[in-house]
Amino acid sequence: MTIARLARQAKRPRGFCVKMTAVAVMGFCFIFVWSMFSSSSTSATTQRESFDDIAEPVAGNARVSRPHTQSREREKEKHEPSRVNEKQNGESDLDLKKDEKKINGSVSLVVNEHESRRKDKKEEASLERKEKDDGTKKLPNEGEKDNQGQEESGDEESEKEEEEGEVVDGKKEANDGENTEGNGDIQGDGDLIQNADQESVEEVEHETAGSKSTGKKRKIKGPVFDPNAHYIWRLCSTRSKHNYMPCIDIESGTGRLQGYRHTERSCPKTPPMCLVPLPHEGYGTPVHWPESKLKVLYSNVAHPKLAAFIKKNSWLVQSGEYLTFPQNQSEFKGGVQHYLDSIEEMVPDIEWGKNIRVVLDIGCTDSSFAASLLDKEVLTLSLGLKDDLVDLAQVALARGFPTIVSPFGSRRLHFPSGVFDAIHCSGCSVPWHSNGGKLLLEMNRILRPGGYFILSTKHDNIEEEEAMTTLTASVCWNVLAHKTDEVGEVGVKIYQKPESNDIYGLRRRKNPPLCKENENPDAAWYVPMKTCLHPVPSAIEQHGTEWPEEWPKRLETYPDWMNNKEKLVADTNHWKAIVEKSYLTGMGIDWSNIRNIMDMKAINGGFAAALAQHKVWVMNVVPVHAPDTLPIIYERGLIGVYHDWCESFGTYPRSYDLLHVDHLFSRLKNRCKQPASIVVEMDRILRPGGWAVIRDKVEILDPLEGILRSLHWEIRMTYAQDKEGILCAQKTMWRP
Repeated sequence: MTIARLARQAKRPRGFCVKMTAVAVMGFCFIFVWSMFSSSSTSATTQRESFDDIAEPVAGNARVSRPHTQSREREKEKHEPSRVNEKQNGESDLDLKKDEKKINGSVSLVVNEHESRRKDKKEEASLERKEKDDGTKKLPNEGEKDNQGQEESGDEESEKEEEEGEVVDGKKEANDGENTEGNGDIQGDGDLIQNADQESVEEVEHETAGSKSTGKKRKIKGPVFDPNAHYIWRLCSTRSKHNYMPCIDIESGTGRLQGYRHTERSCPKTPPMCLVPLPHEGYGTPVHWPESKLKVLYSNVAHPKLAAFIKKNSWLVQSGEYLTFPQNQSEFKGGVQHYLDSIEEMVPDIEWGKNIRVVLDIGCTDSSFAASLLDKEVLTLSLGLKDDLVDLAQVALARGFPTIVSPFGSRRLHFPSGVFDAIHCSGCSVPWHSNGGKLLLEMNRILRPGGYFILSTKHDNIEEEEAMTTLTASVCWNVLAHKTDEVGEVGVKIYQKPESNDIYGLRRRKNPPLCKENENPDAAWYVPMKTCLHPVPSAIEQHGTEWPEEWPKRLETYPDWMNNKEKLVADTNHWKAIVEKSYLTGMGIDWSNIRNIMDMKAINGGFAAALAQHKVWVMNVVPVHAPDTLPIIYERGLIGVYHDWCESFGTYPRSYDLLHVDHLFSRLKNRCKQPASIVVEMDRILRPGGWAVIRDKVEILDPLEGILRSLHWEIRMTYAQDKEGILCAQKTMWRP
C-alpha cells in the first residue's frame, strides 16, 4: 500500500528532487527484499564449501571414492566434534544441491582432492621433521620427485616398486605378468594358526586395504610377531627345488618355459612361507676354510648342468665326493698369477692390495681370480650373472668367496656410485655397446673416479672392438694399456675413468649427455639404468672426490666428506669391544668353522671392521629404508649392497655361515606385511650348522625364539637387560 501511495503521489506535478527520492526509496526496498529471499541460497553455498574439510561421508547417499574404516571415523569424531555438528547443520542445505551433485559428481571429488592435499602436507611435514632429526641422507628410491629416501610402510614400498617396474618394463601388463610368474602356485607354504579374535583380524585387513588406497602409512600398534601364533612348516615345491631363489627363479607358468630365470628381479607378491629342502643327494658338513679354496663337497653344489661343464673345463675336477680346484689349473692359460702380474706390469699404479682394495668381478666362472687376489689383500666381489647354463656363483660361495646373484639387464645394480676401485671382466660375454651402452654406463656409475676397468677377451671381434672403442671414447675413458699376452693367449685392455669433469666439456658430441643435477647417482633400488653420464664429484662433502688411503690404513681413515667422524670412531670402538669380549668368546661359536658372514643391518661397517683381521668376510647389507651409509662402508675397504628385507636376498640357499641381525625386526615393524617371512629367508640363506646372532628388544626376541624353535633351530644363548637382549641360535643339520 505504501508503495502504491508513493506512486500516485509521484504522478502529481512535483519537483525533480521529489521524483528522484521516490526512485531511490523503491530501489532500497528492492535490495532489501532480494537479500531476504537469497540468504538461504547463500547459506547453502557456504555450507557446501565448508564440507571440503570433512574426510568422512557427509550424507548417507554421498559416495567417497577412498574407503575409510570405522576406527578412523571414530577417531575423527573424537578429535573433531565440531565437524560432526557442521555436518548435521548442513544436511538440509545439501538437499538444495542434490541435482548438481548427480550431474557432475563434484562433491566426492572435491572432498577427496582436498583430503589428499591435506594428507600430502602432513606427510611432507613429518618427513621434514624425520630428516632433520636423523641428520643423515636416506637411500633414495625411484618414484620420489626429489630422490630422497624415507621410512615407509611395506604397502607403500611395494606400490613404489610396482611403479618402478612399469618404468623399466614399459607397460603394466608385462610387469603384472612377470610378477604372476614370480608368485606362482608354490605349494607347501607355512600354515599360520592364529588364536586371535576374528573381528580384530577383519579390522586389520580393512585398514590395510584403506591404507593402500589412501596412501596413508599403515601403523602396526601390536607386536612384530604375534605371541599367540603357531606355525606349521612345509617344504617348498618349486621347479628350482633345493636351489630356489624366490626373486630370480620363475616358479609357475603354462607349458614349457625356455628358461627358469627372470630377466629382471621379480619377487612373489606374497613372501614365501615355505622351507627350501636340502639336496636330494644329501647335504654334508661343508669343507671349512682354508681347505675350501681347494675342494668342496660335490653334493652341496650339485647342479643339473654342472657335470657337463666339468667335462669341458680342466680347472675344476670331480674327485670322488669332492669337487677340486687344482692350483696349477685355471681358465687363464699360464696361470692366474701370471695374469695378475701382467696387469700390474701394464699399469704400475695398479698395486694389488694397496692402491686397489675393492674389486667387482663380472661373472662367476673361474673363482681363482678372486682367490689369488685375496692372497694380495684384495677383496673381490663376484657378480653371478643370471643365466640358464650353469651357476658357478654357488661354487664360489661354497669355496668362501664373496658373491651375489643378480640380473644385469635394464636396472641398476644395488651399489652406490663411485665405490669400486677396479672392475674386471674376463670373457663375460656382456654386450657392452648394445642399448645405447647402458651396461657400460652402469659400470661408469659404480666405478670410482680414476678407477680401472679391466677387459680381457680370448677372441677379438672387429665389429665389437670398433663399437667398444667408440663407446669408451664417448664416456672419456682413457686407454692406459692394450696388450695381447702370448702366454695366456688373451687380449687385455685397461681403461681409466676420468678424475674430473674438465674432459667432458671437450667432447665434440655431447652423447651420452651429462645427467641432470637432480638425478641421484646413488639411487639403486628398482631404478632403471640411465643413458647419461653422472658428473665426477667435485664438492668436498661428496664421496669420491679423493682416492682412499692405501689398505689397511683406509679401514680407520675418515675423509672430510664423512660427517660426525667422532661418531664413526665411537662406533668402531663399540663393535671392537663387543666382538672381542662377547662374540668371539662368550657365545660358544666355533669361529674356525665361520667364513661367510652377513650383517643384515649394517650401519657404518663397524661390525665388519672389527672382524677384518680374522679369516672371514662380511657382506654388509644396508636396508633401503635406513640412512644411506653404504658409501662409507666401501670407503673403508669393505663391501656391501642395498636390500629390502621384505623381499628375498639375491643369493643361493645355504650361502652363509653366520647372520648378524642388529635391531632389524624392530626397524621393519611397519614395512613388511609378514615379518615372519624374514625368519624364513634367514633359514634359506643360512647353512645347516650355521649361526645367527640377533640383538633387539626383548618383546621381539621372545616370540622370535618360539619361531626359531618351530624351525628346529637350537637356542644356544639368551641374554636380556633393560628391555634389550641378545639371542644366539644355531640352525641344525637335521630337520624332520
